[in-house]
Amino acid sequence: MRLRTLPVSVAGVLTGVGCALYYGEFDRIATAQCFLFALLAQITSNFANEYYDYKKGMDRKGRKGFRRGVTEGDISPDAMKRATYITLGLAAMVGLSMLMYAPWWIVPAGVLIGLGTLAYSAGPYPLSHHGLGDVAVVLFFGVAPVILTCYLQMGSWNAIEISIPSSLAVGLLAANVLVVNNYRDMDDDKAVNKKTTVVIFGRKTMGRVYCISGIVAMLVMIPVWTKLHLAFWLVPIVYLYMHIML
Repeated sequence: MRLRTLPVSVAGVLTGVGCALYYGEFDRIATAQCFLFALLAQITSNFANEYYDYKKGMDRKGRKGFRRGVTEGDISPDAMKRATYITLGLAAMVGLSMLMYAPWWIVPAGVLIGLGTLAYSAGPYPLSHHGLGDVAVVLFFGVAPVILTCYLQMGSWNAIEISIPSSLAVGLLAANVLVVNNYRDMDDDKAVNKKTTVVIFGRKTMGRVYCISGIVAMLVMIPVWTKLHLAFWLVPIVYLYMHIML
């Protein structure tokens, strides 16, 4: 499940709830459903990455980073494939339960998210193998969870002026997690012709992109910070100082 990375999906939902709370709206059931859907979707993506990268020969034994269960023989490929689609099915069930209060278009939105969890590693053109993983992360870990969670809390688009910049900020920071992963994995990925952005542009360039993304994430939030008490400006100031030092 790669538990250490799951806070990435939680962050998008938390931010969406925060946007709704700013306008005095909060729905406990919607919050629980969004959290569960986001977690199941990310776990599906992680399972699919384990299975499809193994099938395509992208993972090797002894690879750096987290232990690849299928490649190392901890779990059979068939079991991992079953786990992938069972988890995706559970996510779909949670998504469909939102129809109790959500509009019909939540279904195609959920289908797109479900396809996105697989398209990252699977299909004829896996996004993570062609330098598009970072874009997918911005969309599926930033834009989608923040804006949709906020909408489901409020039942309207009234918070769009703060949910859009917030979603971009969360997406950029989530993509930075992927940059760190791919930075570490560059040599292994290059050996199997997996073209992540770090393989394409190199560690030096993506190190700069990492720094710039963190700065831009705070800058796009200015419309939000200006709506809050002056004390809240301490958050981006401290973050930017620590981020640039890192």
